[in-house]
Amino acid sequence: MKKYNVAIAGATGLVGQTFLQVLEERKFPIKNLYLMASSRSAGEIINYRGKNIIVEELNENSFDKEIDIALFSAGGEVSKKFSPIAASKGVVVVDNSSAFRMVEGVPLIVPEVNPEEVWSHNGIIANPNCSTIQSVVPLKVLDEKYKIKRIVYSTYQAVSGSGFAGIKDLENGLKGKAPENYPHPIAGNCLPHIDVFLENGNTKEEQKMIDETKKILSKDIRVTATCVRVPVLHSHSVSMNLEFEKQFDIEQVRKDLAGVKGLIVEDDIKENIYPMAVNSKGKDEVFVGRVRRDESVENGLNLWVVADNIRKGAATNTVQIAELLVAGNKGGNL
Repeated sequence: MKKYNVAIAGATGLVGQTFLQVLEERKFPIKNLYLMASSRSAGEIINYRGKNIIVEELNENSFDKEIDIALFSAGGEVSKKFSPIAASKGVVVVDNSSAFRMVEGVPLIVPEVNPEEVWSHNGIIANPNCSTIQSVVPLKVLDEKYKIKRIVYSTYQAVSGSGFAGIKDLENGLKGKAPENYPHPIAGNCLPHIDVFLENGNTKEEQKMIDETKKILSKDIRVTATCVRVPVLHSHSVSMNLEFEKQFDIEQVRKDLAGVKGLIVEDDIKENIYPMAVNSKGKDEVFVGRVRRDESVENGLNLWVVADNIRKGAATNTVQIAELLVAGNKGGNL
């Protein structure tokens, strides 16, 4: 098997560390691994597969060496600066930030949904927002069969979506300490405020879900979202209210969902079985349940969707994109 030179930008962050875990678990074919981060983290030593690797400072010369794929999770501004530099030197960048998601010509990929679009890249591939990823996995098949007219998202997002700072705020808040990351306490509270507010009243997180869903599925779908940070450490939950153009049979919908790769149906209310954040932590699948009609509209459906936001919502999806590149590479350039 051909092996590849891989770089990780943001290697010491929460997602960056999970990149390493997922790459090892999935036995990604790595020849040389380069770990990059800010000057604050440069010099740290990280062990990968029994080998100690020194973290180097990410700079304009970092991609002068032979690198095939770079996984970025170092923030939007870092991606905007360094991803084009890497791409100009023949590196294929898979970027976990929002920097390039809505840029025309940059594919926005969820491997279970639109894997064929990965090869339309010009050196940069975008990883969608964590909540968008877990949402479009069940939505794809439903849109194909019943044609989605409208989506109403309500999210319940874990503090790990804010990285180590979010986790620290929750842990410290439970001890009675004031928040340092969020504008209000998150312990014992829900914040309808993720990222900055925009002029239209949406937060940036809400607008991401709206715009990214349209880019991945169809620009004709009407989408609205309310995104809420909740005092949960890991895994995002999303309530989805859908309106279809076509009629549907509820049992057939369950069968449709059960046939989706990477999607697990947990939907037995008699036994109190439904997706929960505590059960999805550390897993790569998306879980769906509470499948039921919305009787307030014609052809309405409700779903409850849960996934680990750091794995499927970030690191795993990014690595899966890299796996698509490797699987499709027939000896030429990625």
